[in-house]
Amino acid sequence: MKTAFFCTLLTVAAQLPLTQTATGQATPQQLNAVAAAYAKAGQLSGTVLVADHGKIVFSKGYGLANREWNQPNAADTKFRLGSLTKQFTAMLVMQLVEKGKLRLDAHVSDYLPDYPKATGDKITLHQLLTHTAGVPSYTSQASYATASLLPTTPAAFVGTFSGMPLDFEPGTSWKYSNSGYFLLGAIIEKVTGKPYEQVLGEQILKPLGMQNSGFDLAENILPHRAAGYDRTPEGLFNTTYVDMSVPYAAGALYSTVGDLYKWDQALYSTQLLSEAGKARMFKTDRKHYAYGWLNMKMAVGTDSVGVLAHSGHVNGFGTYLLRVPQDHQLVVVLDNEGGQHVQELSLDLLRVLHRKPTKGPQASLKPTTAQVVSATPVALDAATLAGYVGKYALNPTFAIAITAENGRLYAQATGQQRFDLVATGANRFALQGVPAELEFVKNAGGATDKLILHQGGVNQTGRKVE
Repeated sequence: MKTAFFCTLLTVAAQLPLTQTATGQATPQQLNAVAAAYAKAGQLSGTVLVADHGKIVFSKGYGLANREWNQPNAADTKFRLGSLTKQFTAMLVMQLVEKGKLRLDAHVSDYLPDYPKATGDKITLHQLLTHTAGVPSYTSQASYATASLLPTTPAAFVGTFSGMPLDFEPGTSWKYSNSGYFLLGAIIEKVTGKPYEQVLGEQILKPLGMQNSGFDLAENILPHRAAGYDRTPEGLFNTTYVDMSVPYAAGALYSTVGDLYKWDQALYSTQLLSEAGKARMFKTDRKHYAYGWLNMKMAVGTDSVGVLAHSGHVNGFGTYLLRVPQDHQLVVVLDNEGGQHVQELSLDLLRVLHRKPTKGPQASLKPTTAQVVSATPVALDAATLAGYVGKYALNPTFAIAITAENGRLYAQATGQQRFDLVATGANRFALQGVPAELEFVKNAGGATDKLILHQGGVNQTGRKVE
């Protein structure tokens, strides 16, 4: 598998100009200037849509949907959504709750009798929806790379992680888990007696006229499907294959920016769910996480704006959907080159809507295989390395996972491939092939509780969350 270069959510201080119209409204030209700057910097290949007060004000494709056929991205290009799938799964669960077929306080064992009772009797649907169940995420397992290549069924794949020990007692902590949403898909199938994709079509896609969305099965002929690519130090490559029966209810959907606009608009109505049901779905638990959505305040210039948002990453694709309910604003960015900068671009487009200065694309690093560690490597014992292992959150949707293997440390950021770390000091490590360093910081008790990413002249702190 080719590896993509390591990046952060930081942006350089350079500002893109923002000119006001006579009415104070952002123009398509201003929005295009921001998106085009990211595309020119090699940080966008995809399609963008922006809506303000419920109306689409800008939609445009950048880069190529298929490099081998030189086909451009356009408004009707279909992209894999990755974890944006979770908000659709959450909606299906809530619809079944309103129909009396599911209960949020019911346990996994109530619906999946073959699930191990020792844990199935503890975990509620609410905990699965909010990532507070403690179910180990299958995407973090060493076997995932091989398992993701093979077709499976919900029942068979649940068996690959159901016997694992919980990461924590249900309801006591928070940890993002694709396994939790996989289980929700299996429960949806169990109580309806229908495949997940059929329930999705009947309950959401068809009622909303989302004809360009669905469960992304590789064998289907799908017009205007974007190919996925990985950016690496050696250049762009076709992304690694993944059988979408594995992402399933946690990440297997595809859509277009236009269909996601229909989805956004429906969430202001009661067409899919009652007002009470929507209020429950958007109510947060831990880490600002609701049911398939982050619900939080974001700083937009000097303003504090309430947003509903989520990112998605799956082989070759990165996505971001951001809603501002108070102003009926929507920003959607769908990218087919890994999407490492979808969140930064989304926030910049939101700044344009709120007439705030934009940050622009971060400095282009363009690492190559010649960019290797220049400092003399330092030998560290296994106990020291083990103390750095864990997951460090730089923000609610972006984290760096540190793992140890055969006496070496590795770093893997959200939606990216892992990189070798080379010790240059007792607590400092260089990323092999990338001009960046990680510094681990211990608390007063001597335990490592955060890291600092030094890259491009900017430092960003990540708190240890697991």
